[in-house]
Amino acid sequence: MKVLITYYSWSGNTKRLADEIAREIPANTEIEIKVPAGTFSEDMYGTFDISKKQIAENNYPEINKMDFDPNDYDLILVGSPVWGGKPATPIYTFLNQIQDFKGEVASFYTDAGTAGDYANVFKKWAKDLNVVKVFNRVSDVSDLIRK
Repeated sequence: MKVLITYYSWSGNTKRLADEIAREIPANTEIEIKVPAGTFSEDMYGTFDISKKQIAENNYPEINKMDFDPNDYDLILVGSPVWGGKPATPIYTFLNQIQDFKGEVASFYTDAGTAGDYANVFKKWAKDLNVVKVFNRVSDVSDLIRK
């Protein structure tokens, strides 16, 4: 199974989990989803306010170009911090860009307290993608890969 690990990490926590997952499973590629400088505040609460406004206005952030073909993979793992019970808004943009992907998608997340409605929002943002799992533990990824 060819696996792509993608993630957006505002503070570094999601990157650490992505790296841990990459050590645990035979990931073929790991790519960080990045936004242009100045998209978000350096302050957590300022960033959360920006993301709420992006969602309310249906005006999601641009992400930097990533050079890969999603259909070279069987599974794409998408990692995100939880912002107000939802995935980080760059995830919406990424999911829109891979709508032609024919394989499976799973999401992992990091949170500072509660995941809220993360799973349902992720699935809604994924639209027609084949979302097979949303998890927050490395062991869940291992189980998914071994199926």
